[in-house]
Amino acid sequence: MLKDKINTNNIPKHLAIIMDGNGRWAKQKGFIRTLGHESGSKSVKLIIQECLDLGVEYLTLYAFSTENWNRPKLEVDTLMRVLINSLKKELKTMQEGNIKMNAIGNLEKLPKNAQKQLFDVLDKTKDNTKMTLTLALSYGSREELVNVVKIISDKVKNNIISIDSIDDSIINEHLYTHNLPDVDLLIRTSGEHRISNFLLWQIAYAELYFTDVLWPDFKEQDLHEAIISYQKRERRFGKTSEQIK
Repeated sequence: MLKDKINTNNIPKHLAIIMDGNGRWAKQKGFIRTLGHESGSKSVKLIIQECLDLGVEYLTLYAFSTENWNRPKLEVDTLMRVLINSLKKELKTMQEGNIKMNAIGNLEKLPKNAQKQLFDVLDKTKDNTKMTLTLALSYGSREELVNVVKIISDKVKNNIISIDSIDDSIINEHLYTHNLPDVDLLIRTSGEHRISNFLLWQIAYAELYFTDVLWPDFKEQDLHEAIISYQKRERRFGKTSEQIK
């Protein structure tokens, strides 16, 4: 089994996934696109549980981007419905697994019923400690960084912070992800080799893994392959191989 080849002492602390390919999966099977999203939610459940079992401390899923609002209304409505239903159904699982739910993005743009269900789960799981599951919803990294610039500029203008004090840590403090560590491994499914405006600051030194597997078909063994690939790499963070040994 692939899982047996995983070094349990070198599990990525923060794993992020661009869950791509739901629509193409549905099209290949002659289904409407919305059925692809519903099937993709099953993979979400499997991967969350497997990450929990492996000891991943932070899992961030790109669930809905700022650009996704431009999709057909039926598809957007389906995505919101899948989100709400998943939150309702999985709350018990989250509590049993000691999983803390987190959310990043322009959450105010979500429908009111989605916001209500989301914030209810966030509140009920806030004290859980085994794994932090972050959903990126109505999220765009460029928008996030623009907001950071505006907030910091306002603080400089009002003498709350000085220009000279602005560094990486100051920027980190103002990101949606201020309570998360940098990403160690970023996975993108469906054969696309793009970052698509996802965690641009936070993946500065992440290992990138691309697979042709469409998200609804992405299962435990596919996650194992990604982690094994990650573990074979030498993470130097700008240093030489000799310096990190």
